[in-house]
Amino acid sequence: MKAVAYRRSLPVTDTESLIDVTLPEPMASGRDLLVRVEAISVNPVDTKIRRRIDPQGADKVLGWDAAGTVVAVGEDVSLFKPGDQVYYAGALERAGSNAELQLVDERIVGRKPSTLDVFQAAAMPLTTITAWELLFDRFGIPRGNAAQSGVVLITGAAGGVGSMAVQLARRLTNLTVIGTASRPETREWVREMGAHHVVDHHGDLKAQVLAVSPQGVDYVLSLTHTEQHYAAIVELLKPQGKLGLIDDPETPLDINLLKRRSLSLHWEFMFTRSMFQTEDMKAQHRILNEVADLVDAGVLRTTLREYLGALDAVNLRRAHARVESANTIGKLVLGGFA
Repeated sequence: MKAVAYRRSLPVTDTESLIDVTLPEPMASGRDLLVRVEAISVNPVDTKIRRRIDPQGADKVLGWDAAGTVVAVGEDVSLFKPGDQVYYAGALERAGSNAELQLVDERIVGRKPSTLDVFQAAAMPLTTITAWELLFDRFGIPRGNAAQSGVVLITGAAGGVGSMAVQLARRLTNLTVIGTASRPETREWVREMGAHHVVDHHGDLKAQVLAVSPQGVDYVLSLTHTEQHYAAIVELLKPQGKLGLIDDPETPLDINLLKRRSLSLHWEFMFTRSMFQTEDMKAQHRILNEVADLVDAGVLRTTLREYLGALDAVNLRRAHARVESANTIGKLVLGGFA
């Protein structure tokens, strides 16, 4: 089968950083689905692994977002059958979606929303699961219009996770949503996603947030550059507030600052359930199916922003370079192999 892989950790400007390869076709067994990949999207995790983990000459296939069609199933599969259209983010320790065929455990796979094409669907899984788990699993925010009110601040709200977090918080909770974005086009995008207020994280974050929420905020989803905003975030959180983050702070965070207000800190890593085969691993199957229902009902929308062409090494290097620039809006998607 065709695939795009890398054999050494190299800058994305190097033509050898991602290369076209031919690999053996995998076989489904156990609870695995064999999926023909028809579209993929690129996330920061792809570029981080390419830069940090050197396969020392072996063909390592990246990619943790896909939509496609099930072509075969293992003997223990009960949730899907050949011919089903699916979308998923996959597992970090397994071969990724930058290939014609991929094995993925059925418990972390959902049915593709019927109202979306494969490109629109491929933009959603990883960021949706991340945002969903942060809001509803880590923070325990109740859902529904009759639920408790409050204020959530989402930094980096124009990115992939931010775009989904804004939608989920606005559409499924009774929270007031404040998103951060710095450019006119990103600010407009965050408003389109549903934020009540948009502030500029390059300015005085504390002053801007207090101007629209004088009492501070109940929750913060810190999605990027946490170390730069940490002091302001701590001061903005109300007593007993909750801080969640997904990035890798470049400098250690002083957790002692959280004590006086009894603030809680929550890490979100959407690969935890698959990596440790947790008892609730199937929760991601349920999340993706529920999100598919919400998309088909018109409650949520895809965050696809740009299609970069068929999946090959040249186009994938372009996508990695764009993600590394940290200036993307929403998600970048590539199609299957030409």
